Amino acid sequence: MNVFLSELSKECPYDKIALVMDGAGWHKSKNLKIPGNIIILYLPPYSPELSPVERLWLYIKKNILTNKIYQKLDELEKALCNFIIGMKNDLIRSICSVSYLHI
Repeated sequence: MNVFLSELSKECPYDKIALVMDGAGWHKSKNLKIPGNIIILYLPPYSPELSPVERLWLYIKKNILTNKIYQKLDELEKALCNFIIGMKNDLIRSICSVSYLHI
């Protein structure tokens, strides 16, 4: 997690970043080093419905898994990769959009 935070900070050095995270252990580690341009907002415990990425996972599952059978894991992996690569940014934004994150 420290590597991710460091790289995110370096990628956007002049931006103030609000990062929404759940309560996973690595998100709240005592050894977590949070760069100065990142603010972490923690979701309440047991509230996956508030996590924007959960909406994205649900959308992907509905389109990749519902009523489909994959004979091999690599078939599922290929379908998943192709689906995600084909998603447009506007679609992802609309799926992950939640009123409490609009600034």
